[in-house]
Parts: sequence; structure tokens; C-alpha cells
Amino acid sequence: MSERIKNQAFVYGVDQLMVGKVMAIANGKMQAKLSDYAISKINDSRAKVEKMANSPKAIYGINTGFGPLCDVKISPEETGLLQKNLLLTHAVGVGKPISKELSKIMMICKVHALCRGFSGIRLEVVERIIYFIENDLLPVVPEQGSVGASGDLAPLAHLFLPLIGEGEFWVGSEIVPARRVLRTFDLEPLQLAAKEGLALINGTQFILAHAITGLHKMKYLLNLADVAGAMSLEGYQGSESPFKELLHSLRPFKGSSEVAERMRMLFKDSKNIKSHENCERVQDPYSMRCIPQVHGASRNAYYHLKELTTVEMNSVTDNPIVLSDTEAISGGNFHGQPLAMALDYTTLAASELGNISDRRCYLLLEGKYGLPRLLTSSGGLNSGFMIPQYTTAALVSENKSLCFPASADSIPTSLGQEDHVSMGSISSRKFNQVLGNIEKILAIELMYAAQAMEFRRPNTFSWILEQNFKIIRSKVAKLEDDRILKDDINALVELVENRKFVVK
Repeated sequence: MSERIKNQAFVYGVDQLMVGKVMAIANGKMQAKLSDYAISKINDSRAKVEKMANSPKAIYGINTGFGPLCDVKISPEETGLLQKNLLLTHAVGVGKPISKELSKIMMICKVHALCRGFSGIRLEVVERIIYFIENDLLPVVPEQGSVGASGDLAPLAHLFLPLIGEGEFWVGSEIVPARRVLRTFDLEPLQLAAKEGLALINGTQFILAHAITGLHKMKYLLNLADVAGAMSLEGYQGSESPFKELLHSLRPFKGSSEVAERMRMLFKDSKNIKSHENCERVQDPYSMRCIPQVHGASRNAYYHLKELTTVEMNSVTDNPIVLSDTEAISGGNFHGQPLAMALDYTTLAASELGNISDRRCYLLLEGKYGLPRLLTSSGGLNSGFMIPQYTTAALVSENKSLCFPASADSIPTSLGQEDHVSMGSISSRKFNQVLGNIEKILAIELMYAAQAMEFRRPNTFSWILEQNFKIIRSKVAKLEDDRILKDDINALVELVENRKFVVK
């Protein structure tokens, strides 16, 4: 993180959120604050809601019930209890808790949306959420239960139960009742007022947080996939001809052009690849020569999801949305479909990085073009690298099963009032599951590629590939005789997860 970003403060509701900024705020590398302008917008919107709450006109969620109970009028005296009950009844999530980082990102995105000044929430509620963010008071949120339609209702209800003294916080690795933690910080539970419960639990912040973390991870994995592919091609002693600039100018998709350029950079000054120039091999298998087209298509999907996620991060997605003193529109800005479909498509795109990586692993085992079978000089007594490709095959197959588009499904809820839902929360979770598997697959390919490169010595490779070779060898020695490879694989997975490889 540059000093410029470290010293820069993000202004909620005013500045433009982006993936990198969200991650920087969540990791404490960028400060985020309220401005006088955002405060005035929040207060102005709140004043409008208070007028509506006392109006004889029925205005959804402000002086009426919710969902199919929207035709039930609520008295001004009961609006606070109505909002409290909303959080209590919607906190029905199940399954394992999401990560603390995801909970924090959800709160950051929610604060930014509320500070736009169209949600009618009181300033003190926004300030309490910001206090939670700044003091790492991170609510416990189950991963399952959202259909991604009226917002991520269940996850957001769990996220904001601690505002009213309910629910739970993380304290280290322990789960502690929220009321006890609030007492530790001398905080009283808040009493919600008209519209506030709805403003908190309507929104796409669960889907959004997963999209943000997935994009942050995928950007690195796209670059690492190019590095792994280049190392495998060097070990295979393939051709660099398929990456020529002129060739890709004839079909100039952004992703494939970028990958081809990166491959040329990764082969720069390589003595090994130059040694292939005069061989009689006409062409390499697709998983080698089509790296720009396959990795590039995945990049195109990444860029599309990033564009949509940036729009969503800077949007107002609760309901109803307060537009004037007399108008609060009950629309569909909370519907997760815009992200759900793109998340499903990008999940498929991410999965393909693993699919082609596994094929390159297989090619390195075949014993062609000067490589020994199974990448071992003493095959028979030793099985060499035969079995790790079983693991990549298993992970690739698992990813394929996760590629079914969750957004293709819809199950009506709320007595049919919410009769089309996005299932975007499932799309977003699957996206991150697939990326987690890709980290493992690429780690195994890097292990294979380094072993293959050993058989091309004394040839040398580009500076960047030599650096990554050294990184691998700092944790995993060349395989001479059979040994337990699980520790080697885990060491390389850890390097991938911690972004230790040089990718550009």
C-alpha cells in the first residue's frame, strides 16, 4: 500500500468506493470518515421520514407492516417496536459464520450507502456502526439464509442485532453475546425508530462483500495463473510463437491481448525458450498455446464483475428509498440479480483457470520432449509426481459442480409478495469457494513446473520466472526420491494465499 493511500481519508457517502479502497479500509490501511455534507444529507433524509411516520397516508415500512403485511397500518407509538421486531424476526441465518473480514466489509458498504442520504436513518445509528468498524467490533453472521431479493435480509439482520443489544460479536476467536461486549465498551443498546430496521436489513451488502473479496483474490490469481502457465510451458519447452503481438491484434479481446503481453514479458530473455526455436515440433497442446484465449476470457469476466460491483458499492439498495418530504418509493433496488448473474458467470471463468492448469500438470507428467515420465528420473521404484494430479483433478471436478448458476433458480417467499428472488448470496459464496480451490490447483502446478524446469538446466529463464523458481525452492526441494508431498503442497498453498509470488 502506497504512502499516498495510507495518508488519504475516504469520505463516506461522498467519495467513490472501489475494491482496493474497501480492502484498505477493512485492513486498517485507509481511514474512513464522515463529512459535514454526508451528515447534512443523513439528517435531512431523517427529517423526511419523521414527517411520513406521522402522516395519515400509508407509506410502506414507515407506518405499515412488511412484506405481505404492508396493508397493516402501524401507529406512530409502535414504529420503534416494529423496527426492533424486524431485526429479531429476520435473524434466521444458519450454517457456519462468515469471516470477520466479510462482516467488516458488509458494515463499510452499508455505511457508505446510508451516508448517501436516501435511507432515512438517524445519524447516531450510522455513527454507532462506524464505531463498530473502527474498534473491530465485528458481529457474528451465519453464511446461509439469504435469497438475495429484499436485500440480504437474514445476514444483515444478524449483522445489526448488536446495535440493539442482541446477537453476538467476535472477541478474538470466541463468540460472545453482544450485550456483554457493549457493556465492556460502555455502550448502551440503541432504540430503533421508524424506517431504521428496514434501512439496515434491506440491501445487497452480503452479496457485495463476497464479490469484493472474490475480486480482490481473483486479480492476484489471474496474474499467478499466467506465471504458472509460463513456468509450465518453459518446463515443457514449448513455443512462444502463439503469444506474438501481431497474432493477437487480429482478434483484440482485452483479456487475451493482456495475457499475451504478459506471457511475452514472462519469457523475456529466456535462454530456455529460445532453445526451442529450431525444433521440429509444429504446435503445442491447447492448454499451452491457448493460454491467452482461456486466461483472457477469465480476465474479461473479472473486468465485467468489477464494473458491476463498483456500481453496486456506490448505490443505494435499501427500501423504501426516501426521495422527498412526501415520497418514499418502494421499488426493487435491493434485488441481487445484477450481481448474481455476473457472479455465476465469473465463477465459471475462475473455474476455467483451474481446468486448464490441471491439463498443463498432466502434460508435464507424460514424459515427452526430454522430460522423464512423472517428473522423476527413477520411475518404477518411485512414483514421482503421479498422485498430486489426482488432487488437481478432484478440485477441478468440485469446481465444475459449483458452476451451476444459482441465479437460474428462484423460489417465491413472503406469501408470494417476493415472488422472484436472485439467490445471489449463493452465487457469491460459490465464487469464493471456487477461488479457494484455484489457489490449491495453481500451487500444485507451480510445484510441477519447478520440477520440470530442473530438467532444462543449465538453461536459464526470465528474471521473473527465476525469482518464482527460487521462491518455490525456498519451501519445496527438488523431488529426487519419493516423500510425503502433502507438506510441500501445503507450503506452496500458503505462499499463494499470502501472495508471496512475483506476478508482475
